[in-house]
Amino acid sequence: MLFACDNNFSEANKLNQEVDVPQGVTTDVNLFFTDSGKVKANLRSPKILDYSQEKLGYRIFPDGVEVDFFNPDSTKNTIYADSAIVFNQSSLVDMRKNVKIITSDSLVLTTTQLYWDTGRQWVFTDRDYRIRLSNGSVNDGAGFDANQEFSLYKSRSNTGLQIIEEEQ
Repeated sequence: MLFACDNNFSEANKLNQEVDVPQGVTTDVNLFFTDSGKVKANLRSPKILDYSQEKLGYRIFPDGVEVDFFNPDSTKNTIYADSAIVFNQSSLVDMRKNVKIITSDSLVLTTTQLYWDTGRQWVFTDRDYRIRLSNGSVNDGAGFDANQEFSLYKSRSNTGLQIIEEEQ
C-alpha cells in the first residue's frame, strides 16, 4: 500500500499565520470600577472586541463608550467618545473622535482625543479642546491635564471669553 502527500508548503504555512480576529466579542457592556466597595466609575458600551491574545493585548470599543466618574460627594462627571482602546499592559485608555466631558458643575469639554490613566485616575490630551462653562464662558486651548474628578485642572495654552459677574 502506498500513500502520497502533496508537497504544498505554502498551504500549510497559511495555517500558521496570525489571524487578526478578536478572541472574544462582548455586547451591551456595563462595567463598574470599584475601590474598597465604592463605585468609582461606570463604563458602558454597545460592543467590545477583545484582542488580549496579541503580544501587546488590547480591547477596542468600536461603537462608542460612555464613562461616569463618581465623586466622593456622589456627583458625577461623564466622558463620551465614538471609539476607545484599552491597553492591557498599562492602565491607559485612549478615547477618540467626538470626545465630550460633562462635569457635575455643567462644564462641557470637547476634543478629538483623550487619554484616561485608570491607575493614576488622570485624564489628559495634547489635542485642541474647547470648554464651555455654565455661565457662557468659552475657553479654547491645546493640551490639558486633570484628575478624573476634574477638581484639579491644568491647561497648557488657552484663549477665550470669560464672563465675570460683579458682586454688588
